[in-house]
Amino acid sequence: MQNSILNKINSPKELRLLSPKDLPQLAQELREFIINIVATKEGHLGASLGVVELTIALHYVFNTPNDQLIWDVGHQAYGHKILTGRKDQFHTNRQLGGISGFPKRSESEFDAFGVGHASTSISAALGMAIASKLKGDFEKQHIAVIGDASIAGGMAFEGLNHAGVTDANLLVVLNDNAIGIDPSVGALKQYLTNVKKGTQRRNNIIEALNFDYSGPIDGHDLDAIITQLKRLKNIKGPKFLHVITTKGKGLKQAETDQVKYHAPGKFDAKTGEIFAKSALRQPPKYQDVFGHTIVELAKKNKNIVGITPAMPTGSSLKYMMAEISECAFDVGIAEQHAVTLAAGMATQGLIPFCNIYSTFLQRAYDQIIHDVALQKLPVIFCLDRAGLVGQDGATHHGVFDLSYLRCIPNLIIFAPRNEVELRNIMYTAQLGLGQPIAIRYPRGRGVTLDWEQPFSKIEIGKGTQLKKGKNLAVLSIGSIAKNVTEAIENIDVSHYDMRFAKPLDDTLLHQIFKKYSTVVTVEDNAIKGGFGTAVLEFASQNNYQNIIKTLGIPDEFIEHGGVEELQKQVGLDVKNLTKYFKENV
Repeated sequence: MQNSILNKINSPKELRLLSPKDLPQLAQELREFIINIVATKEGHLGASLGVVELTIALHYVFNTPNDQLIWDVGHQAYGHKILTGRKDQFHTNRQLGGISGFPKRSESEFDAFGVGHASTSISAALGMAIASKLKGDFEKQHIAVIGDASIAGGMAFEGLNHAGVTDANLLVVLNDNAIGIDPSVGALKQYLTNVKKGTQRRNNIIEALNFDYSGPIDGHDLDAIITQLKRLKNIKGPKFLHVITTKGKGLKQAETDQVKYHAPGKFDAKTGEIFAKSALRQPPKYQDVFGHTIVELAKKNKNIVGITPAMPTGSSLKYMMAEISECAFDVGIAEQHAVTLAAGMATQGLIPFCNIYSTFLQRAYDQIIHDVALQKLPVIFCLDRAGLVGQDGATHHGVFDLSYLRCIPNLIIFAPRNEVELRNIMYTAQLGLGQPIAIRYPRGRGVTLDWEQPFSKIEIGKGTQLKKGKNLAVLSIGSIAKNVTEAIENIDVSHYDMRFAKPLDDTLLHQIFKKYSTVVTVEDNAIKGGFGTAVLEFASQNNYQNIIKTLGIPDEFIEHGGVEELQKQVGLDVKNLTKYFKENV
């Protein structure tokens, strides 16, 4: 575009030189730029389209990066990245070696705080504001932009509660579009809806927390936003601006189907039509196997309930919510509550399947220990997105669960090799184990599934041999077994699927250590404290002198990229595994 305004913007410094009348054109160009790139490169679309005007206004009014701007979660920060010097790199977004899909401190001075998980922005911004005050800087601004789904998270309330008794220079901007990834839920969502409709006293909750409340205002009216931000800039202490936006604004399909266009994959930038996936028959996704299986089991066992913290679509609990709605619960972005809710249900004889992404279960660690495991309550944790998850990167890889769960007493840990085993362990768990179990499975697809195949009960703590060989024993756990199987197809080694990280199959391990001088463990979990470490502990406790080598995720944070690219990077792809085993036979 010859007269493009966006082409001339390389930092907020140039943005702030523009006349207010030029900003609507900039907003249109910024939307088109985001749409055109995400259409071909993929990524999170709807959230960033919804805050284009807000993004422009924030950088126009505030002196970023000296004034500090924090985006909660960060799905909505694409426009921010483009306006802060990363326009020419934006086509590499979420790709191996490219820029991150989320704000990241090491990437830009404009990214004041690294994010990826929800409800952290208010606490972080308040910490920065208090630090500025302690340093004697009373002019610096600290702005947290948080969505209506994220502000319902417990940590956000903790931040609001503390901020309200300080005189810190903090502005909380509520980006209220009534949706996170799925539609927002809960009483706070209803309150905000009533505020927008004028049936609720506007400032009730926020002013009770000692915030100076403004709004709600139209988040797509640049003049209105800029006017409010300029006014609030001169008010000391905690302030709150309620902004109403439309997720997916500017692309008709993204506005109409906000769930699908949160991260739509590749689509036609002009029509918005999502490109169809391969017509070839594909195996089901692990998440869908969970979703359909829990419905199947719940129709026969009336004590089964399903729980998810704000991810009914991602976890596929949506199927149960559609068919048996009274037994399926979306509790919002509240992992701690989800776990203890499940514990409470378990005390009353219900059978809770608590489905939380591996990376998000980290947020409820105390509840797993204190409320579930300590009381030996039979909660069934289903850990979706375990292992390397791809383009979401370091904030989302589920590579720590075997390590952080293995040290907890009373907890069974199972990793299915494929979807058949996922169905069978779900069936086994609901029969009654007398203690909690964590079932961890990856994002993506595994094997073609025969849904008519009857369930089989899995014996707890028992592994299985997949291949007999002479030279060494390979011990894998979970779906990484697929790569191992392909890697050793023409190599004379034995392969065991251990299935359980806890309890280990001691009987099988004794047989293996007595037969093979070299044992290699393979896992898509952190090498520190994971399955391989458990095998090393077993060998030490039993005085075995075998050579033991552990393969897994190295002791570092793995960045973003395709799953296969990242597996290659850490040596867990088929080619590298084949090379490794050939060299060690």
